[in-house]
Amino acid sequence: MGATLRALRALVLLAGFHMLGLVLLALLGTLDWAAYRWAPAVWALRMYVVSFVLAVPVVRGMVMLRTPRDEGTAGVPVTEEAEPRLWAAVRDLAERVGTRAPDEIRLTADMNASVTEDARLLGLLGGTRRLYLGLPLMAGLSEAQLRAVLAHELGHYANSDTRLSGITERSRLHVARTVDRLEEKSGHKVAKQRARQERRSAKRVARGKSPKEVDTTGAGFTYRATARIYTAYGRFSMRATQSGSRRQEVAADLAAARIAGRDATASALRALPALGSAHDFYLDSYATLGVEFGMLPPRGEVFGGVRHLLDARAEELAELRAELPAEPASPYDSHPPTADRVAAVEALPDDGRAAEETLPAFGLLASPEAALCRVEDATLAPEALRMRRLDWPDLVHEAMTARYVRDTEPLRAAIVELPDAGTSRAPGLVAEVEAFLDAVDAGTVWDLVERLPKSDEAAAATGRAAREFARSSLRRELARLLTTALAQDGRARWQLSWSAPASLRLPDGFTEELPAALEAAIADRPDTGRLRKLLAAA
Repeated sequence: MGATLRALRALVLLAGFHMLGLVLLALLGTLDWAAYRWAPAVWALRMYVVSFVLAVPVVRGMVMLRTPRDEGTAGVPVTEEAEPRLWAAVRDLAERVGTRAPDEIRLTADMNASVTEDARLLGLLGGTRRLYLGLPLMAGLSEAQLRAVLAHELGHYANSDTRLSGITERSRLHVARTVDRLEEKSGHKVAKQRARQERRSAKRVARGKSPKEVDTTGAGFTYRATARIYTAYGRFSMRATQSGSRRQEVAADLAAARIAGRDATASALRALPALGSAHDFYLDSYATLGVEFGMLPPRGEVFGGVRHLLDARAEELAELRAELPAEPASPYDSHPPTADRVAAVEALPDDGRAAEETLPAFGLLASPEAALCRVEDATLAPEALRMRRLDWPDLVHEAMTARYVRDTEPLRAAIVELPDAGTSRAPGLVAEVEAFLDAVDAGTVWDLVERLPKSDEAAAATGRAAREFARSSLRRELARLLTTALAQDGRARWQLSWSAPASLRLPDGFTEELPAALEAAIADRPDTGRLRKLLAAA
């Protein structure tokens, strides 16, 4: 479908939204007129009120014509003087694609690349073009793969996709806004009805009567019914436009293969899902490991540290690239399944460009480290920028130790309530460990275990089974408290690993002796001597 027909379709869908609003308003007006002519005054007044409150979100959705524009706040703009190689590569690709180069290039913290255009007159006139390029994406791609990604994005310019997306997006936004308002009104109506019924039930109970069951089934029905109408139209619009979006993606893939090479394009497409998963894992497990305790990685490493993970897990990523996820096709998806896109590109004739150099994409930047720092400064919240910065090994040790200290709070709170718990002069958590062992010797430790949270299975157990659950809990809590105490005072240390979870390095000989010492401490005839000796010698 050509650009003209796509523009016409988008305009028809946008006009359809307003036509739907006019039809609903006309229907409400007809009902009001009928109520005025034939209904009793009280019922007519209720109909007027219902019509008014339903008309408000419909009219607001129709008159709010503007869509959110690109405010230019996402990412850090880079000039051609600052990044000559990157700009030269983008301009060269744009010329080969046959389109105007972007007016701005912005570096972002996303594992993604995208293009936008501030089109005017509903997309009939072009405007400022922006290319958004994620530094984590550059960290995971070779230069040839990045050129394929950029050629794909520039292909959207050549196909007028960015200019016409504004019309389609406007229709979707109008529908979404109207549905949100209607559902919000419905929610308020339900909450009001629930509160009214609960007050009535409370009065019945006060008079000695049984309360009635709260039933809000009919509350907000008119809002929900109207919202369903708009939701159905939104789904129709999505189905009508997303098929075109999928064709646009395929066309951009073919343009990328023509410009950057078949193999580089297929390789980039295979890499994107794996890189996305790796990036999400990195943010959850590494970059934000110490955020809740006010700690962050070194400057430039919050988004740049993903490089270490990608290098350490290269084999895992290679397996992910080889086995693409089986994505079910949906008429509402804007992109075809990745496996289908890769198959279409790999089915192209061999263009003889398989042996191109695989230089890292970061080589296109004058200073990747400086770029990472600038993006970090522009992206992180002010409170995050004020957090303490630690090198990766120290960050992992301190964050993991703080997490274990927090997790042992219920146990330490129970220890404080023990008799003579505060008599120990040992520093830090070692005092709690010694108090725990004193409770074992005194036979009061089982009372302590009873105060700790239990699983449903442990709470329901009785007799010997309950004793075994308690013994298992005792061993687990004692081992965790002991190792946490050693980590806190520096005798044990959490070890950073980019290829596996962090591990705790205990003092020499501790790992071999600890299991037997724990078993002796929780035996029917407990002996804490071995554990005390081990703690003193660590």
